[in-house]
Amino acid sequence: MGEVAGERLVSILSPILLLVLWEGAGRFGLLDVRFFPPPTAIAQAFPTLLASGELWDDTLVSLGRIAIGFLIGAVPGLVLGLAMGLSRYLRAALNPMVGALYPIPKSAILPLLILVFGTGETSKYAIVASGVFFLVLLNTVAGVLSIEPVYLDVGRNFGAGRLQTFLTVALPGALPLVFTGIRLAWGTALILIVVGEIFVSRSGLGYLINNSYQTFQVEKMYAGLIVLSAIGYLSFLLLDELQRWLIPWRGARAV
Repeated sequence: MGEVAGERLVSILSPILLLVLWEGAGRFGLLDVRFFPPPTAIAQAFPTLLASGELWDDTLVSLGRIAIGFLIGAVPGLVLGLAMGLSRYLRAALNPMVGALYPIPKSAILPLLILVFGTGETSKYAIVASGVFFLVLLNTVAGVLSIEPVYLDVGRNFGAGRLQTFLTVALPGALPLVFTGIRLAWGTALILIVVGEIFVSRSGLGYLINNSYQTFQVEKMYAGLIVLSAIGYLSFLLLDELQRWLIPWRGARAV
């Protein structure tokens, strides 16, 4: 078995092993099934949720919000990160603001976003974008700064303009760390959309989880959590494959 095939097998088997251990702990009384129902009990909640369309609808709503918010945050973060990595003056001008704003927990600015954008979809896009932007930005800057200066010099010596330097030197050279930022940002987007939906939404997986908690439908609550976990897991597998395709000389490395 090759190294890549071995990695894929471990990635598939590790969640299955976790479910087996969870089921065994519940059945042998090691966990309180009122709060930690075994996977088989949770699985029984899925047919009802799927038949009613509730789970599908909430999942699609959350994915749509994540996708839009992610693009709003990632594209400017990537472009500005490339620019900051290439320009020491721009870096010097913006680093203080980035250093001041990045550490603020993005969930803490949700009240401000609601005040500015209201309780509609825009505030949910904004909270996702606020978390995604900084992670993509910082990793892109780090990626550009990790490029050997000789490559930038060679590009300039061959007459590459700013746009060509952006696209043919800075972006390819920064891609490994850009992907690290994208992986981190996607996970953060999942967290932030749930926070937003818990507080200011009547739809989405965050609302489903919170409503199930309030009505003590524990199996339904766990069903929502499992869907979130599955989205994260499948997304990371997809990003791994995309990274192997775009950066074959580096391979994929889990974060």
